Amino acid sequence: MTAPHTFVTATAAFVDLHAHSTASDGSRGPGDVVREAKRVGLSALALTDHDTVGGVEEATAVGATLGVRVVAGVELSAVEGDLETHILGLHLADTRELETRLVDLREMRRSRAERMVTRLNELGVRIELTAVLEQAAGGAIGRPHVARALIAEGWATDFRDAFDRYLGNGKPGYVPKDKLGVREAIGLIHRTGGLAILAHPAQAGTRDRVAAFVDQGIDGLEVRHPSHSAEDTMRLMALVDHFGLVPSGGSDWHGAAEGPRMLGMMRVPVDFLSRQDVRIGARAA
Repeated sequence: MTAPHTFVTATAAFVDLHAHSTASDGSRGPGDVVREAKRVGLSALALTDHDTVGGVEEATAVGATLGVRVVAGVELSAVEGDLETHILGLHLADTRELETRLVDLREMRRSRAERMVTRLNELGVRIELTAVLEQAAGGAIGRPHVARALIAEGWATDFRDAFDRYLGNGKPGYVPKDKLGVREAIGLIHRTGGLAILAHPAQAGTRDRVAAFVDQGIDGLEVRHPSHSAEDTMRLMALVDHFGLVPSGGSDWHGAAEGPRMLGMMRVPVDFLSRQDVRIGARAA
């Protein structure tokens, strides 16, 4: 069986509807993400950076030259009670109101990074906020940028070490995010003309939980994701059909050159995208 990182022979029957760029916490520029999609043979890609649509314009322009369809997207960090929940917004049309709200969210991300740096400094882990901002390079700031600063300064050996010792939930340097409610996140996506998709629910994607999201207006579920088992995928697809939702899926690629999350590896069928297009068309009508 071919290793995921050597995969270069996908056909136009496959798409990837979950990928990140340097506009948030990915390591490849928006245009390079699209070029990689072309290289591995994908017919369509959704750019879904965390709390920003700043990379969509560049990605769309590159996609037009390469013949790769780019779906305008975003990944919003929301809360469901005390549980952090990620909502993908796909097929965004008018992003003006969304971008205004995202500016607030990015400011909250910077404030969170400042508090994490302060907490780490109090523990004797001496890193500067400027080092974190350099890692973010103008994109939406997240824990991976703090982790990269820790690694660069010699306080952690790799990402796993940084999260296991300092940044994971409940660890000494962890600071919770300011809250955007799930219902608000779904509403923001709908006001852009987009579809709201529950991201990587995995084992937590139970019938009762999905039913609660349906009541709040969710449009679909991310069925295929690297964190999902075969059982998760089957269950989530059954729930999509039961509740009349749309399926989605993607690699959640952040630019790695190898490993378990390579662009296109989830073999998301183009039918998933077609079903989303039908839902968008029906809503417009």
